[in-house]
Amino acid sequence: MNIDTHMMMIILAAAVATYATRAGGHLIISRLKSIPPRVDAALNAVPAAVLTTLVAPAFYAGGLEVKIAMVVGLLVGLRFSFIPMLLCGWGTAVLLRHLFL
Repeated sequence: MNIDTHMMMIILAAAVATYATRAGGHLIISRLKSIPPRVDAALNAVPAAVLTTLVAPAFYAGGLEVKIAMVVGLLVGLRFSFIPMLLCGWGTAVLLRHLFL
């Protein structure tokens, strides 16, 4: 088995950095008596920012079927929870790829 040393070092560094940011954030927040309003607002904005970084590139790089599936997922997500939204978006993409590609 051929192990790439550089890749292993990158994976290890990423794991250490991920753990350090999570543990460091927990330590800092746990030492505060109360979370300042600006910090609370910033923490509440993180999920939307992460979602945007995942969805935007796929929307712009994907084909028409991806764009339609994302719009369907958005519309379903306005009414239903995560699982139906995911299944409808995924099903739309699969159906459109099957019919038109």
